[in-house]
Amino acid sequence: MPERDFLILIGMGGLFVILGIGAIIWGRSEEKSYYNALSSRSDAREFLEHEPERQEPGGLKLGGWIAIAIGLLIIALGGGFWLWG
Repeated sequence: MPERDFLILIGMGGLFVILGIGAIIWGRSEEKSYYNALSSRSDAREFLEHEPERQEPGGLKLGGWIAIAIGLLIIALGGGFWLWG
């Protein structure tokens, strides 16, 4: 592997980690805004039990965790190439 290619891997991993953190924050804010909007509605059961749950905030948070895991793996791979390359 050429000398500077590990920097590309580390940069890509860092981008995945940043995007994952952004997706988690976005999912939490979507969930919070949705349930805060439910408090103004007349359906108290849906507000108290959070049923039915919306899938979008959960999907954003799960996708964020997956992106962070992949990003950390890519960073470790780039670091390994740097150390042993």
